Amino acid sequence: MLGRRLLTIPGYVIAWILCVVAAPVWLPVAVIADLARRNRGVALRSGAFLTYFFSCEVIGIAISGGLWVWAKILPLDDAKWIDHHHRLEAWWGNSLLNGVIRIFGLRLEVEDAADLGRGPYLLLIRHTSSADALLAASLVSRRHGIRLRYVLKRELLLDPCFDIVGNRLPNVFVDRSSADSAQEIRRIRELATDLGPRDGLLTYPEGTRFSAHKRERVLERLQREGDEKLLGYARSLRFVLPPRPGGTLALLEAAPEVDVVVCNHSGFEGAATLAQIWRGSLVHQTVRVQFRRIPREEIPSGREGQLAWLLEEWRRVDAWVASQRSAS
Repeated sequence: MLGRRLLTIPGYVIAWILCVVAAPVWLPVAVIADLARRNRGVALRSGAFLTYFFSCEVIGIAISGGLWVWAKILPLDDAKWIDHHHRLEAWWGNSLLNGVIRIFGLRLEVEDAADLGRGPYLLLIRHTSSADALLAASLVSRRHGIRLRYVLKRELLLDPCFDIVGNRLPNVFVDRSSADSAQEIRRIRELATDLGPRDGLLTYPEGTRFSAHKRERVLERLQREGDEKLLGYARSLRFVLPPRPGGTLALLEAAPEVDVVVCNHSGFEGAATLAQIWRGSLVHQTVRVQFRRIPREEIPSGREGQLAWLLEEWRRVDAWVASQRSAS
């Protein structure tokens, strides 16, 4: 951990300094490139967001360092320590989301009838890009005061804010290449302990970001394995991947009293890769978000029943995304 941070923290600070100091150079170059390409200011917007992103990172690193010093001088009890970091996490995500919206000219439409301020609940969110986590931080944590516990991929530890703040809070960074999947599931189950009315659990049932290429890889794997039923199900999904149920079912089992909130969203598909952003796929998009709450009594008990329920819910997510795309 220390070795990683000795590389990532100075690296991000240096990147921020370069973005700011080199602004007199990259700003006119970006303007010229945009005029030549006639692409709605993509280069200028991308440079501006990169500078803004590293600024938020440096501020987050500085505040987390300040909290550590404060705790050494005037010790904080565990509750206040956790609360301060949840607030910092929500501020960071909300700031980045607002930056994306303003810089790329997005329109955000939210349909929320899920009573998001009443926890605890399990939040299942569609995975298309890194912006998905920002939706949760802004629309759930920042807006409603819910302290989310995240199941995230281990690769995100290369981001210092995820690394520092995320490891001070009850989150799990999953090693998706681990040979001991049972150990990873046990770590996920531990997140469901001591949940209060201000707490929530967030996981991505798909396990990875959707792309057409990944969908084809999943279909090829299922065909090799000869699972005709699951293969038919996967083929019926056009805009999401079949859920990888281990983590979701583990959380449902470990927290049998919590409701489930499903977060559908559409519009961030253009932010899945840097190449898409550079092509202008994100500019002036309408991002639609829907939160749908499912009372726990409507969710079957037992692993088989819950697996069937999860697959059907994800079919509904796919249908919702299809309806949004056809309406655009």
